[in-house]
Order: sequence, then C-alpha cells, then structure tokens
Amino acid sequence: MNTGRPKGNQKHLDLSARIIIEQHLNNGDSFRSIAIELSKDPSTISKEIRRHSIIRERSADAFAPIPCANNYDSSKPRTNICNVMHMCGDNECRRKCVLCRKFRCSDVCKFYKPRECEKLNKPPYVCNGCSKRTNCLMDKKIYSSKYAQDSYEALRTTSREGINQTPESIQKLDNLLSPLLKKGQSIAHIYASHADEIACSRRTIYSYIDRGIFQARNIDLRRKVVYKQRKRKTTTSLKDRSFRKDRGYKEFLEYIAANKSVYVVEMDTVEGAKGTSPCFLTMFFRNCSLMLMFLLEEQTQKEVTRIFDHLTELLGIELFQKLFEVILTDNGHEFQDRQSLEYSKNDEVRTRIYYCDPNRSDQKGALEKNHEYIRYVLPKGTSFEKMTDKTTLLLLNHINSEKRDSLNGHSPYEVSRLLLDNRLHKALGLAEIPADEVTLIPALIK
Repeated sequence: MNTGRPKGNQKHLDLSARIIIEQHLNNGDSFRSIAIELSKDPSTISKEIRRHSIIRERSADAFAPIPCANNYDSSKPRTNICNVMHMCGDNECRRKCVLCRKFRCSDVCKFYKPRECEKLNKPPYVCNGCSKRTNCLMDKKIYSSKYAQDSYEALRTTSREGINQTPESIQKLDNLLSPLLKKGQSIAHIYASHADEIACSRRTIYSYIDRGIFQARNIDLRRKVVYKQRKRKTTTSLKDRSFRKDRGYKEFLEYIAANKSVYVVEMDTVEGAKGTSPCFLTMFFRNCSLMLMFLLEEQTQKEVTRIFDHLTELLGIELFQKLFEVILTDNGHEFQDRQSLEYSKNDEVRTRIYYCDPNRSDQKGALEKNHEYIRYVLPKGTSFEKMTDKTTLLLLNHINSEKRDSLNGHSPYEVSRLLLDNRLHKALGLAEIPADEVTLIPALIK
C-alpha cells in the first residue's frame, strides 16, 4: 500500500483548478505535484487530462504534410524507409514517392497514414511542455483549461437530459401507470402497490408525464390544479357561543394531554351544490386516517343526532364509547346541541364533544385535507341528491383503500384493522378495494 499517495477531497474540479493544471503541464510538472497542490489523487489528474484534451489538427495547406507512419522506424528516426513508387501514375519515374517534389504523399498515396507521436501514449498524454512542440509536424494534443471547463459543463448538462429508459421499459411503465392514473389514483398509491415494477423515482415519473411521454397527461394528476383566490375574508360570528363553554380547543388539548391513549375523532360536514339539502357527515380517526361518511338528508342537528343514535344502536354503547371517546368538530349550527350528541336516548354518556376556535379549521386539518378525496369524485358544486347509502359506502371504501405516504405506503383501511376494533368495519360494511381497482374520479359514481 502506497501510504505517501495524495488523497482526494471528493469535489469536482472547477475552472481555477483546471488553470493550475494547465500551468503545471506547460512547466513539465508531474501528476503527483499537481495532485498535491489541488488536494487530489494523481489518478484524478490523469483522468482529467485524458478526458478533456483536444487535438489541434494542422491545416490542409500547411507547408509540410504530417509525416507518414509507414515511413518511420524508431531505430532509424531520420531515415526514409518507404520504397513506394509510381503513386502519381507516372510509371517512368524512377524516384521514390517520398522524395518527389511534385506531389505530396498525403494527396496521392493509398498507403499514407498520418503519424502519431509515441509520447502521447504515456504521461502527461499531451504536448503541453514538450520542447519540440514549436517545430513538430504532427497533430498536437493540447490540454486547455477553458476547453476542459466547457466540455465538463456540457457533459454535466447533457447527461441530465433525455430519457434514461429503453422504448420497451417506457412502454411497460405506460401500460402500468396510465390506466391507474386515469382512475384518479395518486403516484404515492401506485408506488405503494407496484414499487418493484417501477424502476425510476417519483420525480422522474412526474417529469415523463409533463413531457407527454405517457398516455396519461397532467390533467389526469389530481394535484395539478390552481386554487382560486378567496374573494372576501371570513368574519367571526357574534352569535351566542354558550355551547362552547368548557369545551373549547384549549380544554381539548388539556384533556388529551391527560388521557394520551384516547381515540380522537375529527368531525365535519361536506355540503353539496348550493340550494340542495343532502350533505355528508364525516368522521376521521386521527390514529389511522380512517374516515367514516354518512349521508344526511339535510344539514341539521336532528340529522346529525340521528346518525349518532344509529351508530350507538349498531355498535352498542360500550363500543361507541371506546371508539368515539373524544370528538373534535367546528362551530357549525348542526353541532351546537352538544347535549343530544353526548348522551344516548337512555341518557348514557357516549362521547365528549369539543369545538375548534372560530375560523380555525386547521385545528382539525387532517379531516379537512381528507375531504379532497371526496372532491376528486364529487367536485365542488356537485349535488348529492342522487347519492344513496350504497354509493356513499362505495365512495368511502375507495377513499379508505388508497395507500398513502403518511402511512408508510399503507391504506387507512389496512392500518385501522390493526388499531381499531374490527367490529366497526363489520357493522358499517367497510371493505378493502384491490389496489389496482381504486378509482377516485367522477366515473366511480356515474
């Protein structure tokens, strides 16, 4: 092991380093001395010179042609050893072609081969610093710092362009991705289900789609949207807030800090088109991202209470108390009769309702963001009048079956099977949709 060998610093050479290399080559210095000054390995210097040197060819009308390789013997460097004659077509000529003054060998001889300098086959591989460089008749190989830097930058740019795939692999990717993307599936969900079949990064997939390489287009990516700017600010209502007494967000934080193992469920409603009554009641389990969704005939306290009573009867009071111990919701009028929500028909305490601060929907942001899955299938402004309990459950199962990065590539359904009592799934008819069949576009309901 050569312990005296200079060690590299693992950084790319820049223009200033290349100028130093050129100066040392012009002075005839060794690779080792250059490497020591630049804190590089000598092999790095050697590779840099061989990769980025340039051949400076002599002009065709130069005074003397490049010597022929067939007229040179290293043991007799000054002797003409070529005996070829009559290459010009004059069969009566008695002179060797190499001694002819009428024609150049390079113009008429079929055996002519330009000679290359033997010194270029060993360090320093270039003509910089050669004492015979001025009068040499052969093509010169030069290391130029400017040319080397330009070549480096061009290679760095072009190496990142184009498609680093074969036509067959691109077609295979297209056949896999495009049908799933057109069903409204996310890239994250597809990767979680087909990671072994996709031989490139997510960023590369987005790039291919943007460049039109796949059948799927940007319009098939649900996040390629522009959000409209709000026209006016939301103002805080001055109505009576007595229903919030001792059940605000501050009290919610205090309760879960004292009861860390409690299930926290976020609750909200999703409205349909303006002027229509049906809406969805949504409930979201924070620990596993599972969402429940129920169709309400209208957005009223009576309808919300109906769903609570239905769940209590379906699950039993004990399981309801276990799953829905704490519910965090907003200040909507449909949630303001806290008494009817917290107590069952038999006056048993079934849950604890807490309310977010006014205009702070971010305090239950997980549920708010999860609503975007509903909007993929039922865009804002769509009426829910044609929705039924059956189609609502179908939509819910597709949403809960999409795999997500936040769950390490698993779906809310899969995680909930581990963290929640499975009697909930059986009672509500929750089921997993096969990964490739998950559809989150309007066609799911139509």
